[in-house]
Formats: sequence, structure tokens, C-alpha cells
Amino acid sequence: MMREVVLDTETTGLKPEEGHRIVEIGCVELVNHVQTGRTFRAFFNPGRAMDARASEVSGITDDMLVDQPLFGEMAQAILDFIADAPIVAHNATFDMGFLNAELTRVGLPALPASQAIDTLQIAKKKFPGAPASLDALCKRFNIDLSERTKHGALLDARLLADVYLELCGGRQFGMTLQADFDAAAQARARAQRPVPLPPLITAEEEAAHTAFLDGFKTTPIWKQYA
Repeated sequence: MMREVVLDTETTGLKPEEGHRIVEIGCVELVNHVQTGRTFRAFFNPGRAMDARASEVSGITDDMLVDQPLFGEMAQAILDFIADAPIVAHNATFDMGFLNAELTRVGLPALPASQAIDTLQIAKKKFPGAPASLDALCKRFNIDLSERTKHGALLDARLLADVYLELCGGRQFGMTLQADFDAAAQARARAQRPVPLPPLITAEEEAAHTAFLDGFKTTPIWKQYA
């Protein structure tokens, strides 16, 4: 079983070395390149004001963060969700830089750069000279962007998971037969109907079909193993 975590952050500004902080983190679990439905999302009180541009892009305001927990209160929960899985991020240097700055601030060890998979670098190598933003890649791969009126860590992580799958070879990747295929994870990834669809054949049609089969001299093969 191959487990990965797609991660995105929203921050107060662009540089952790200038005191900027994470205000939102979103994580999406992948197993064999399929979203399992397990996610992690948290908002944080950064202890400082949002830059105007950062607030405009994300829609997150200072008032929204006042009653949120400090990063240190949620740090272990984040690490537990990620565990030892590779971290998929778009411009991983940015997200890993902020994440490690926060971990260091609360006395926890930083995550190694080798744990990160940078989809921005993958896209630049695969499509040299082409736009490689998350929006541009979603449009290239016909991934629905209608919900992305503002940047949001969990929404962007979900979109990035779809982009990452396309960068790895396309949506059919997870449908191949694999020795370590995780059927349970695949089942969780498929949306379930809350109410089953009603049958399309009538009782009369079903009875007529049964009578037709009963007219054969031999039992149909699918009934022999029923």
C-alpha cells in the first residue's frame, strides 16, 4: 500500500523568516494515488495580523482567527496525520518552510526536505515554459475550479490531489491491478448513494424473463454457481 499526504497552507504573508505564520492547513490522504476521504483541516490564531494581500487571496480575516487554537496546540495532531508519508505540495519549499518554522517554534523536529514531493517542479519539467500554477494545471487537466473563488488550504489540497494524479500519468493510474491494492481505501474513495436507485424493470418483466429462462433444457451457467 502506498500512502501519501497532499498538503496546502494559508499564511499571514510570504516569508516565515519575517515572522509570518500559518493560519490554515489542509491535508488529504491518498492511498495508491486515490483520495480515501480522510482529511485534516485546522485554522490557527497566528498572534499577528494578516497582510492585506494574504487576506484578500484567502478570504481569511483577523476576526476569523481570534478564537482559533495556537499552532502548538494542534502540532502533534498534524504530525500524527502525516506520519511518515511523502508530502505532496505545490511549491513545496513554501509550505515545508512554513510548516518547519512552526514546528521548530514549538520545539518539535523539522520534517526532512526529502519527504516532500513538489508538484510545481514536476509540472515545470513535464510542460517546460507553460504556466504551472494550480489554477493553470487544473484548467489543463479539465479539473473543476468552480468552488475556488478564494484560496483555501483543504480545497486546494483536494484540487492538487487531482492534479498530482494527472501528473503521475492520468486518472486511470489507480485502476491498475496491484499486489498491494487497498480495496478498503478504494471503497471509501467512491461516493455512496444515500438511497439506492429503484429497479428499472417491472415485476411483470422480471416474471417473463424467469419464464423464458425456465424454457431452456439446461440451467443457465450463471445459475449453476449462484
